[in-house]
Amino acid sequence: MFGILKVSDLLSTLQLDLGERSYPIYIGKGLIQDARLFARHIRSGQVLVVSNETVAPLYMEKLLRSLSGFQVERVVLPDGEKYKNLDVLNRIFDQLLSKRFDRSCTLIALGGGVIGDMTGFAAACYQRGVDFIQLPTTLLSQVDSSVGGKTGVNHPLGKNMIGAFYQPNAVIIDIDTLNTLPARELSAGLAEVIKHGIIKDAAYFSWLETHIRELRHLDPEALAHAIEGSCVIKSRVVSADEKEAGQRALLNYGHTFGHAIETGMGYGVWLHGEAVGAGMCMAARMSRFMGWLSDEEESRIVALVAAAGLPVSPPAELSPSRFMELMAVDKKVMSGQLRLVLLKGIGKALITNEFDQESLSRVLASYNS
Repeated sequence: MFGILKVSDLLSTLQLDLGERSYPIYIGKGLIQDARLFARHIRSGQVLVVSNETVAPLYMEKLLRSLSGFQVERVVLPDGEKYKNLDVLNRIFDQLLSKRFDRSCTLIALGGGVIGDMTGFAAACYQRGVDFIQLPTTLLSQVDSSVGGKTGVNHPLGKNMIGAFYQPNAVIIDIDTLNTLPARELSAGLAEVIKHGIIKDAAYFSWLETHIRELRHLDPEALAHAIEGSCVIKSRVVSADEKEAGQRALLNYGHTFGHAIETGMGYGVWLHGEAVGAGMCMAARMSRFMGWLSDEEESRIVALVAAAGLPVSPPAELSPSRFMELMAVDKKVMSGQLRLVLLKGIGKALITNEFDQESLSRVLASYNS
């Protein structure tokens, strides 16, 4: 019923523990062609695959062969962060409604973080919630956005300001999809890999320092280790704080600065990972200005970000005053106070609004001198 099964190389399976909403994360090679793996997580015959114009020509047919026993429809969206909005989201609902999909249907997100976020949000909203599977095809989405249930779209005034926490049935990570990933996108994904080491695991950070070259050259063993390590760290954080009431906000290290860059420059001008790379360096500098991080640790962070092929400074076009305006419209602002994720050392992050405003101004000014 489920088509030809290609024997895939399942390297590891993790479990994100959220009680009734728990789900597996599969990591391996050739998983996109493993029909039984998909069948395990699809309740009924109706499946909608959501992808974009870049990924669909590469992997849609392979996926459809694995779904041959189901009623499968597809939606192919334009590619890019600038299309992550409510207008484009409606194309998913149009297809679901025109094809009369019911509440037992399953959506599959075939693509990077934008496709995953939009598909997940559509699944959360359609008939008040239907199943979905994450099939991330970029390193950034494999190690970050596909895990944890954050879904949503952007608004012209702020990134990811419209969305929902909604968990998938499963995350299926096929490392082979990285073989077609442009070098710039690979580097963008490495930003989130590095982030996980910075905030939670100094040993993992050290491993990345010695293996960054292998990762950039798509060494499969190094990639599998990095993806698993990042997913383990993120799973632990999400399991302890699913809806970001506390410690999950540690995962936003570098993101307050990064989101300001993305919004200020226009969505898609800087890739998300590029903005986060610069944002992590800015947060490290601020931590040093606060007296919490040593010069050596800041230098190690900047060096690893640079070695990953990422920017280590914000764009010169954004003035300090414009940065402050953009940072004020952020999900991490509570009761009018901006919260930042800063460092007491590599592997030791904290969330705080008790930072020195002068240090923040000094950080922003230091890149415009």
